[in-house]
Amino acid sequence: MRVFVTVLLSGVAWLAPWGSWSHAAQLPALPQLLIDTSYFAPYGNRIVVKAGDDLQRAIDRAEPGDMIVVQAGATFTGPFTLPDKTRGFGWIYIQSSAYASLPPPGSRITAADAAHMPRITVHASGRSAIETKANAHHYRFVGIEFAPAPGTFIYNLVSVGTGGRSAADLPHDITFDRCYIHGDPVAGGRRGVIMDGVRVAVIDSRVADFKESGADSQAVLAYNTPGPLKVANNYLEASGENLMLGGADPQIPDALPSDVEIRRNHFFKPLAWMGSKWTVKNLLELKLGRRVLVEGNVFENNWLAAQDGEAIVITPRNQDGGAPWSATQDITIRSNRILNVGKGINIAGIDDDYRSQRTRRVLIENNVIDVTGLGKATARIFQFVSGPDNVTVRHNTGFTIARGASVMAALTPKTDQFDFRDNLLSLGSYGFFGDAVGEGSAALAAYFSNYSFRGNAVIGGATRNYPADNFFPADTAAVRFLDYGGRDYRLSAFSPFKNAGTDGKDIGADIDAIEEAIAGSGPRRLAAPDLRSAH
Repeated sequence: MRVFVTVLLSGVAWLAPWGSWSHAAQLPALPQLLIDTSYFAPYGNRIVVKAGDDLQRAIDRAEPGDMIVVQAGATFTGPFTLPDKTRGFGWIYIQSSAYASLPPPGSRITAADAAHMPRITVHASGRSAIETKANAHHYRFVGIEFAPAPGTFIYNLVSVGTGGRSAADLPHDITFDRCYIHGDPVAGGRRGVIMDGVRVAVIDSRVADFKESGADSQAVLAYNTPGPLKVANNYLEASGENLMLGGADPQIPDALPSDVEIRRNHFFKPLAWMGSKWTVKNLLELKLGRRVLVEGNVFENNWLAAQDGEAIVITPRNQDGGAPWSATQDITIRSNRILNVGKGINIAGIDDDYRSQRTRRVLIENNVIDVTGLGKATARIFQFVSGPDNVTVRHNTGFTIARGASVMAALTPKTDQFDFRDNLLSLGSYGFFGDAVGEGSAALAAYFSNYSFRGNAVIGGATRNYPADNFFPADTAAVRFLDYGGRDYRLSAFSPFKNAGTDGKDIGADIDAIEEAIAGSGPRRLAAPDLRSAH
């Protein structure tokens, strides 16, 4: 039987008193390969496609370096297939004729921008609007709307790759730039974009209305690829997981989505979906992944439904038992805002059902996490299960509804090499709590090894329960936030936690750095959470 450690960590700071700097966790490696998605209009031929023209013929005859200009307002019915161009150099751009009316590069489009886009649609639920041949490469879609035929449920609206058994045969260098990719508002749709290629990017786009009853749905999914991948400055909306790496066994031996950049996106679930038929799970789930950077995103609205309400889940999954190399390793989650969620961040060490590799080297740094217990979830800020290794949690600011434990960890194996410091968190009902052993130092000793817990400020905590070298302000007023009611969690010049961290910096998150990283990806300030009751 599995026993869990419930470490209420809405603001608990505790690691064994003796496990300090000599046991500092190893930090993750960042992505080694980043995709350059700069917009450079090609200088080759311009192939104009008007309403009623054959778009597939234009794609087939285009050479690298050409631009296919597609009439805005016209509808083209697919599926359309991207072939492998075996001669020539450069990219093929497939671009709206109303490009000048679109937001400039680096700006996220909205649904209203569809008025300046051609629409590519598909009727058959077993086919995609865009599909790829093996080794198809160097295509960029700019200002295109992708949608199912009205009333049609589509499994995969845009499919890059899927089914390749060798990395050498995968599509590569494919970018979706300022595109509107959406499911049917009534029928829904399982998935927006499958990114099973090499150097595939979705940028400055809106991927929305992907929802399904009885199965997982995603705005973006990747599993059968070695990467690199880029998902940047998008609005992502799905009922299952807004973005997921994994969910099926890679068909390429030893492949893991690697060197993945997830930056400046707005992950969002509409509250209108609460109590609906749609299957709701997480905002971001990593079942596979190596060298993944999650930075400057806004994660908004997630609740207890088909799963426990976590905003972010890191859990290695050998999904169907055929990929024992499955792993989540070298994961960096920094400078994000997590708003109005049932639970915060869950990190698991190993797969429950099949052999997997252990989760290793995870950094959770400089995030604001507002856990409201939405949907009557257990309102944990952090949860650790099944013994991940080398986990660092530092300089986060978090709040939780006072109704349950904030952190959970499995009894066996222990979470090893655990560094928890300089965080500013509310206590919740039980603080950092371990099942069968209680709160604080006892739970740390029982469920963590080689750990450090220093420099944390636990709002409402008791000194007697936790290791030394931590702080326990009585309430939020004692912290002296700049404007707690306005959700500005900067420390005032009079805060006792100003420059009081183990590194000489403010305890808690660097709010200026978070806002700079987000750079307009979503709401920055909302009303402060009510810590008295769950929603």
